[in-house]
Amino acid sequence: MNLEEELEELESAEDFMQFFGLEYDTTVVHVNRLHILQRFHDYLDKGGDSIPEDETSKRAVYQQLLARAYHDFEKSDAQTEKVFKVFKMGEPQTVFISLGDIKT
Repeated sequence: MNLEEELEELESAEDFMQFFGLEYDTTVVHVNRLHILQRFHDYLDKGGDSIPEDETSKRAVYQQLLARAYHDFEKSDAQTEKVFKVFKMGEPQTVFISLGDIKT
């Protein structure tokens, strides 16, 4: 299997951490698993064309980016890092809906 096929088999943040041989605090991963994986995905997207094609180099870059994503949450939290849109929205929005717009 190539790297992409191997990654498709992984199901959890812990699986990714173990696959790439990274040491991690289970509490950090448990609380921030989705945020870590999304940040990892964001880093991969930003890398785009600069990610090497050969498997060995690509694996090393992926490992480095996952470690970076994990470290982002070691001393921070999801609300501070604002990975998902819900954390970027800011204050609650007030919306006016007239009675005429409500349909039964």
